[in-house]
Amino acid sequence: MPKLAVFADIQNLYYTSRDVFARSVNYEAIWNHLSAQGEIVQATAYAIEKNDPGQLRFQNALRLIGFTVKLKPFITRQDGSAKGDWDVGITIDMMQAAATADTVVLLSGDGDFAILLNHLREQLATKSTVYGVRKLTAQALINSADTFFAINESFLMDTR
Repeated sequence: MPKLAVFADIQNLYYTSRDVFARSVNYEAIWNHLSAQGEIVQATAYAIEKNDPGQLRFQNALRLIGFTVKLKPFITRQDGSAKGDWDVGITIDMMQAAATADTVVLLSGDGDFAILLNHLREQLATKSTVYGVRKLTAQALINSADTFFAINESFLMDTR
């Protein structure tokens, strides 16, 4: 079985699934789908720390599924704008994982990662799979991945 290293851009999936489906991503369903594709040797979820009780429950649920959760503080600038992305951290972790994993799996629609996936394939012969909300996933990211899975009903939380 291929060795999979999974990287979840939580903020990206939260906002894209909310905007398109008005629902949340079911990370356990994605985990189960991935487990059928190979052996998950690493799984990291990247989130922003706000110390909100709901977020703490969500982060604990991710841990129970099997993810390591990395948190970064939510920063509000003096002008009122906010900052809190993990692009550089995800990139570094994916580069390191490419040394031991057969396939890196990115849960995000952020087109900034297209360059990284191209580099991993061309320089390190590492395959990549992307899971994203098709309507809001950058075409460059879809094109750079070896495999793309559109997040659809089967990867969303039940609203009942």
